[in-house]
Amino acid sequence: MPQWLIIALRLTGLGWYVAGCIVLGILGGLWLGKLTGQVALLVLTGTVLGSVIAFYGVYRMVLPAIYGSNRGRRPFPPPDGQDSNHGGNG
Repeated sequence: MPQWLIIALRLTGLGWYVAGCIVLGILGGLWLGKLTGQVALLVLTGTVLGSVIAFYGVYRMVLPAIYGSNRGRRPFPPPDGQDSNHGGNG
C-alpha cells in the first residue's frame, strides 16, 4: 500500500475522531439539557468537553508520529553493560 494512502487514511481517522467527540458532546448536552431544562448551558458544556477530549486524543495519537514508536525506551544501551538504574560507584 502506498505511503501517501496510509497517511491519508490516518488523517481521515483523526478527523472522524474529532468530529465524533464533538458531536457526542453536543448530543449529550442536548439530552441532559432537556432533562434539566438548561439546554444552552449544557450544550455549551458538552461542546467544550467534547473538544477537549478530542484534542487530547489527537495529541496522544500524534505523539508516536512525532517522536517515533520507541517513546519511553532508552536511545542506547548503558555503557559496559551496566544497568543505570542501580546506584553506587560500580
